[in-house]
Amino acid sequence: MREEEKILKGILFNPGDPELKALKLHSHRLSAEYNRSDETETERRTGLLRQLLAAFGEGSFLQGPVFFHYGCHTKIGKRCFFNYNLTIQDDAPVTIGDDNNFGPNLTIVTPIHPMLPGERRLMLDGNGQPKRFCYGKPVRIGNDCWFGANVIVCPGVTIGDGCVIGAGSVVTRDVPPLSFAAGNPCRVIRPISEADSMVHKPEVLADNSVMPC
Repeated sequence: MREEEKILKGILFNPGDPELKALKLHSHRLSAEYNRSDETETERRTGLLRQLLAAFGEGSFLQGPVFFHYGCHTKIGKRCFFNYNLTIQDDAPVTIGDDNNFGPNLTIVTPIHPMLPGERRLMLDGNGQPKRFCYGKPVRIGNDCWFGANVIVCPGVTIGDGCVIGAGSVVTRDVPPLSFAAGNPCRVIRPISEADSMVHKPEVLADNSVMPC
């Protein structure tokens, strides 16, 4: 079985495998080229992201700089905004839905290393050869979410539609839809409801209005 197939099965894989190293080098080069581009070069940037990612939805924008580990394991939906310093370590698949907004310094990680030091250094593969191993768990983010600055999303986490994740949160477990969650470790503070509408904040709403449902 190829190491890439092992990644997708969620079993131990060797990150030093030549095929995987070539995928990462391709991603790192495209990430660096994106970071050298100007944000006004929209066609160039879109072209780079379409080469880099498994899917990149229409209307999405990545401020930059960005860093993708594999790139080809990440899918980004439509009309998403990512502020400065996006890092996605997508050893396992990362799926991001539509209409999401992310503050600066978002980090999404999927790989997990063995806890025991000796096992982190080396283990034996199926042929008895010593190699370094890790494994990954997918991350899924739904639609219509807002993340504050400096959020870290850990391996295996699913965040439902309509969630708000507070600044500085370290998300270690799933967050159900329409939840406000924050903290380290991140926990659900309360559900989001109609009571959170801007119509209840006239001093902020001023002469603006809420779109009809």
